[in-house]
Amino acid sequence: MSQFFNTIASQFASLWSLLKTIRIVDIIDIIIVAVLIYLLYKFIKTRRAAKLAIGVAILLLVFIISDLVHMYALSFLLSNVFQIGLIALVILFQPELRSMLEKMGAQPLKGLKNISDSRGSAETQAMISNVCEAVTDMSNSKTGCLIVIERYTKLGDIEKTGTVLTADVNAQLIKNIFFNKAPLHDGAMIISNNKISAVGCFLPLSQKNDIFKDLGTRHRAAIGMSENCDAIVIVVSEETGTVSIALDGELKRNFDYTSLKNQLYSLLVTEQKTPRIHKKSNGGDAK
Repeated sequence: MSQFFNTIASQFASLWSLLKTIRIVDIIDIIIVAVLIYLLYKFIKTRRAAKLAIGVAILLLVFIISDLVHMYALSFLLSNVFQIGLIALVILFQPELRSMLEKMGAQPLKGLKNISDSRGSAETQAMISNVCEAVTDMSNSKTGCLIVIERYTKLGDIEKTGTVLTADVNAQLIKNIFFNKAPLHDGAMIISNNKISAVGCFLPLSQKNDIFKDLGTRHRAAIGMSENCDAIVIVVSEETGTVSIALDGELKRNFDYTSLKNQLYSLLVTEQKTPRIHKKSNGGDAK
C-alpha cells in the first residue's frame, strides 16, 4: 500500500514541477489556440467542409493506426498522400477558406465604420425605410425580388455580373426594377453605401443539402451569397410573397414591415441608437 501512495506522490510531484514551469505566455498561447479551434469548428460545422474535415480526420486516424501496427504498405501509401496534403486541403477547402479570410479581414473595418456611423446613420435610416416599404409592397403583390445590402465585405466582383449604376434608394424605383416586365428584374440588386450600385446581378448558389425543397433558386442564391460574405440578403418569394432574410448562411422567414425594419436597424444602424419604428399601414405579414 505504501508503494502505491509513493507512486501517487511521485506523479503529483512530477505534475507540480511541470506546472511550475508554465509561463503566463504559455497559458495565453493555449487559450488562443483553443479559441481558434473552436471558431474553426463553428465555421465549418454547417458547411460542406464539415464532411471533408471528417474524411481527412479518418484518413489521419488510419495513418496513425497503420504506423503503430506496422502496416508498411498502407503506411507508405498514406504518408505519400499526406506529403501533398496541404496543397490538396487548400484546393478542397478553397470556398470555405476564402469566406473565412474575407470575414476575418472585414472585422477590423467594423471599428472604422462605427466612427462614421453617426454621420451616415440618417442616410442609412432613409435607405432602410425605402427598402422596407418596397419589400412590403412587393410581398403583398407577390413580386419576386432579391436585394443584397453590402456591409463590410465589398461586393465589386458581384456588381460586375450585372448592370452597374449609381442611384438613390427609392421605394418606387426598387419596385419598378423588380416589376416582372422590366428588363432588369431578373437577378439581384446590390445596395452599397446607401446607394443602388448594381442590378441584375448573379449570386452564387448554396450547395447545402438541408434547404427546404419548396424554396427555389432565388432563396438558394440568397443563402449562397450570405455564406460567402457578411451581406444582408432580402428575398421575396414570387409564389407566396413571403419575406426572408439570409445572413451568415441561415435563412429567416416570415418578416413583415415592422420586423424587417427592426432587423435591418439592428444590423446596420449604430447599436447605441434606439430606432423609433412605426408600423406601416397595410404592411401585413408575409404568408
